[in-house]
Parts: sequence; structure tokens; C-alpha cells
Amino acid sequence: MRLPNPRAARLWVAGIASALAAITARSEDGYRLWLRYDRIEDAALRADDSANIGKVIIRTPSGTEGPTLAAARDELTAGLRGLLGADVPVVLERLAVPVPAEGQEGYELDSVKRDGAQVVTLSSESDTGALYGSFALLRHIQTGERIGGLHLVSSPKIGRRMLDHWDNLDGSIERGYAGASLWNWSALPGTLDPRYRDYARACASVGINGTVLTNVNANALLLTRPYIERAGALADVVRPYGVRVYLPAKFTAPMELGGLRTADPMDPAVSAWWRERVREIYSVIPDFGGFLVKANSEGQPGPQDYGRTHADGANMLADVLAPYHGIVLWRAFVYRAESGSDRVNQAYQEFRPLDGRFRDNVVLQIKNGPLDFMPREPFHPLFGAMPRTSLGLELQITQEYLGQGIQLAYLGTLWKEVLDANTFRPGPGSTVATVVDGSRDGRALTAIAGVANTGSDRNWTGHPLSQANWYAFGRLAWDHELSAEAIAREWVRMTYGRDPKVVETLTSMLMGSREAVVDYSMPLGLHHIMAEGHHYGPGPWDKVSRPDWTPATYHQADAAGIGANRSASGSNAIACYAPELAARWGSLETCPENLLLWFHHVPWGRRMRSGHTLWDELCLTYQSGVDQVRAMRRSWDSLQGRIDPERFTRVRRLLALQEAAACDWRDGCLLYFQQFSGRPIPPGVEAASHPLAYYEAASRSASGITPLN
Repeated sequence: MRLPNPRAARLWVAGIASALAAITARSEDGYRLWLRYDRIEDAALRADDSANIGKVIIRTPSGTEGPTLAAARDELTAGLRGLLGADVPVVLERLAVPVPAEGQEGYELDSVKRDGAQVVTLSSESDTGALYGSFALLRHIQTGERIGGLHLVSSPKIGRRMLDHWDNLDGSIERGYAGASLWNWSALPGTLDPRYRDYARACASVGINGTVLTNVNANALLLTRPYIERAGALADVVRPYGVRVYLPAKFTAPMELGGLRTADPMDPAVSAWWRERVREIYSVIPDFGGFLVKANSEGQPGPQDYGRTHADGANMLADVLAPYHGIVLWRAFVYRAESGSDRVNQAYQEFRPLDGRFRDNVVLQIKNGPLDFMPREPFHPLFGAMPRTSLGLELQITQEYLGQGIQLAYLGTLWKEVLDANTFRPGPGSTVATVVDGSRDGRALTAIAGVANTGSDRNWTGHPLSQANWYAFGRLAWDHELSAEAIAREWVRMTYGRDPKVVETLTSMLMGSREAVVDYSMPLGLHHIMAEGHHYGPGPWDKVSRPDWTPATYHQADAAGIGANRSASGSNAIACYAPELAARWGSLETCPENLLLWFHHVPWGRRMRSGHTLWDELCLTYQSGVDQVRAMRRSWDSLQGRIDPERFTRVRRLLALQEAAACDWRDGCLLYFQQFSGRPIPPGVEAASHPLAYYEAASRSASGITPLN
């Protein structure tokens, strides 16, 4: 057992206040994220809050301090001292009656009068819930909300709220754009970087309670004793903040590590090997969450290599984890180049027949769309097709296809678009959100995962404004009913202060940023036309050996028109959706124009709702994307003097790079597609700066996408 004792935990959490003070004394480098407990400048508000928070009383069933309550107490002590400029006592009490908040992680905050003085009570059925409530109280103050009359009851809607790190054991990160991995495996378990604790603090502050430490393209070495012990050291650090460690599992580990001749999930020797390995993991990490598995996809081994189904493979692992209450997160991201079918149909075809055949401790983890984290996709059809299986939602926080660490793209709007999508399952409450949170089908095991955008960069996420995506993921994972705008506004106030001009300007920039990227890169339903390999910048001309990686497979541009025909006359991908959606999306007349080229091959001369031809609309939309970035640059420049010079200068330079990238997308794509349309560039669209050959050559190099340091 590696559970730290309260005294030891107290020693390392007690450093929060001094660390915050030291960081504040340095330049504003973004390290503090949204946990900036600077003194409230509004003296009247500060005085009012101080008068209403003479004491914080934390009430839990035990009423005694362990590592998690120590973390909560220290966070409140440091945060309130910073925000209010005075020490506020934080005391513990035993909770005598249940609280209205549902589940062990919920909390209730109340402003009440005790012994003639105004105090705040924080009540929860668990220490972890009290920790979440502590961060909620500080958030309430940071965002300028008054303490007087406070009454807040909150519980998470989704049980497992996780970050998936695509970090490799050598320190590199697949699709990472903020430096190297946070985890220094060569120094573990003996050396623990203080950033590990600060990472856990940041996760807990938004309710994230799980972390998958390494890449889904798994390395079997992670399941050896030395690496289990290193993972155990990380688990010890993050545990007081309510974060559980999960590991990716390589399906052929019994062969690579155990010397077996097969990894067939039906072979007793294979399950016995996994049973012993799981026992060893739990002996080191007693609260180990379970395995994340990528199998039979993009070359990864899996049960189909032995004539078995995904359910067979997942259930074998689920059975060995069940005695420890561990779970399996089985990814539904599967496709085969040799199949010859539309890639967006393949997961549906493989998994829908398996509905109801997975163990109760298996979650089928499904990407938000059926292709691959595109700037815009329809929701994945499996969310409307597997009522007898626990379905988890996988989102990508790191911006693989949305400008990476260079471009501003607030993804709260994308994720809300998915969560609020109606699957049109029979009966009430059929959004993707209600499927994922279990309320639609009465599922007890629920999960949501975000592919992390963190790295070793001092500001954690590379682009200073990309921190908003880490924050937004956590807030939506806790409560998917929150609006993307409310979350953005909240983040701005906590991260850049409460200056009204800063709040309004930056919130507006965030809210429009994702649509800008869609418009200048893959508008009107275009998708998968980015440059091959690095996935940054345009590449509709790229020729790749695999047809399912080749842009022409998806844009299908020819003299007649452009777009992928997924209607009944094409790949019939619309048949994967409910009849109401199939009818709407399957018709050129009723298909939303922002998904038009996803579902239809459309003639260049077809009139759009604006009155423009498709070609003109495409050109003007690309130009609109460029114009939106220019507007963002002007908006940001208007904040000079209101934002610290370090972050202001960095974002200013990044926005200049984003404008250049937007122009490259517009010019390269329109010159390429013009070869097929044979039509002139319409008025209002700027002429390209270079010939097509220039953009084709540029797309083959990743040298232009190194983030600024």
C-alpha cells in the first residue's frame, strides 16, 4: 500500500501558499493557469466578501483531516489570503446529516450566521467533494460573485472525468504542442517534480478525477514492475487531489513480456497472465482506475488478430479487473485501410452488433465524430445505436487539426455542439450528453475523456489561450449543461482579471475562434484535407499510399463538384443515424450547410441559401475565416496596457502567425479546387500571394509550425 499518511501529505501541500507568493513575484508567465489568487482590486467588493466570510467550516462525515482535506484547507487558506488580503480561519466539523448534493463528489456551499458572525459552510459526503467545493468557493470569489446569500449545490453529471495523455516513455508527446511530457520517467520514482502536484491541483479545480499517463499506442514496458512503481509514485502525488491513475494496455503484452505464444483473450494462459499483472498493479496502486485500450486500429494489435471480437477482448480484461473495481475503457476508434468501405462507417459496423455483449465494467470510449477530431463533424452515430452499453465520450483538447499550439481555437463551442446534439433515439432525453451521463439508459458507469494539451512549457499549454480548453473540458465534464460562453467568461475573469473590457473582448474572441478556424480551413463540411503527417496547414493535393489517409478520398473534387457522397446513392453513412437525421442530412435541400460537403457531392454551380453559387460561397467562406482572424488581432491589440506584457506579446505574435496560416489555407485550397471548378475567384476574395506549387511544397515541411518559446 502506498497511501501517504496525513502528516507527510501535510508537509507537501503546505507549500502552496509560499509557492503562490513566489510565482506572483515573478513575471506573469502563465504557470498559475486560472488559479491566480491575486488581491481583489475592488475595495468595496473585497470588504463585502470579507464581512461575509469570517470563517469557512468544512463538514464531512469523518470531520477529521486526511491528505485530501489538508489539500482543501491549504488551498482555501492560501486562496482567501491572496484574494481578500487577510487570513480566514478554516475549520473542520463532523457532518451530522446528508447534504442535497448527489453522490460522494458533490458539495453544498452556504453563507450562514454562526454565533453572530457570517460564515461559509462547505458540506460534502466525502473529502474529495469538500476539495471540489473549496475550489468552487474560490472560483466564486475570483469571478466577482458576492458571498452574501451564497447557496450552491453541485454534483458531477459524469462519473469518470479523465485526461488521456498521449505521452511516450521517451518524453515525447504524440500530437503534443506544448513541449515535452510532464512525466520524467527516468527520474521516477525517486524524484517528484513539484509540477506533478500543481497538475493535480489544476485538474481538481475543475473536477477532473482521472489521468491516463501515457499514449494509447501503448508501450508494453509500462506494465513491467519498474514502471508500475514509477506510475505508483505519480499516483501517490495526485491521489490527495481526487485523481486516479489509469494505464494504457497493449494487447500483446503477454507475448512481449510474458513469453506467451499468443494473446488470444480466450486462452486461459493469457487471462492468467493479465490476472497476475493486475494483482501486481493493485499491490502498488491500490486505487488504480483500470486500462485504456486501443486495439485493431492503425496497426495496433487486438482480439481480431485471433478471430475474436472487441467484446471478447474487453471482457477478458474486465473480468480480471472486476475484483478490484477497476474498469476497461475500450476505444471505438477502429478502421482498416483494406476494408474498402467509407472510414466513417467502420466503427458503427463493427460495434453496433456487439451492443449488450460488454461487461458492466466496460466503457466503449467513442470520439465525438465518426472520422477523427475534425474541426467539424456530425456526432458519432454509435451514440444513438447502443442503448445496452456504457458509452464514453472522447474529445481532443490538444488541437491536432485546429492549429495546434499556434492558433486560437476555443473548443468549448465544439464540445457543446456535440453534447447537445439530438440522436433522435425513441423517447425523451436523447442528446449525446444524456447518453454519456447515463441518464438516457440508466447506465451507472459513465465516462468522458479529453486528450490532454499539457506539456513541459512553463505555461503548460504552449499557447496562453489554450489553457481555456483544459479548463472548459473539466467544467463541461462536471456539468454539460453549462454554456460555452459562461465557461469562457469564467475562465477569462480567473485568468486575466475582471476588467470589463478585457472580459468582454477576450470572451468574444474565444467564442468566435473555433468557427474562424473552420471557415479558413475546412468550411461547409469539408474535412481531412490537412497536410499529411504533421496535420498543420492545407494539403488537399497530398497523395498518400493509404486511400483512407488521402485527402481526395474525402473532398472528391472533380469537374462536376466537390464533397463526399454519403447519401443513399453513395456510401450511405446517413443510414447509421436515426431516420429523422437520415432524412434531413440525406437531402441537399435540408442538409445544414455547415455539413453539406460531409454528406454530399455538390455541383459547383448549385445555389446556396445566400444566393451565391457553391464555388463563390466556398471562396467567400475561406475569406471570412481570414477576416475573422484579423478582427481577433485588432481586438487583442485593443487590450494593450490592460494585460501583462509577457502574455500580451506572446499572444500577439501567435495571432500574427495564425493570420499567415489562415491565408495559406485560403490561397492553397482555393487555387487547388479552382483547377476543378474552372471558375474565377469572386469579388471580395483576395488574390493568392503565390502560385499553387508554392503551397504544395510548403505543406511537405513541418518547419513552419514550431511553436514560439
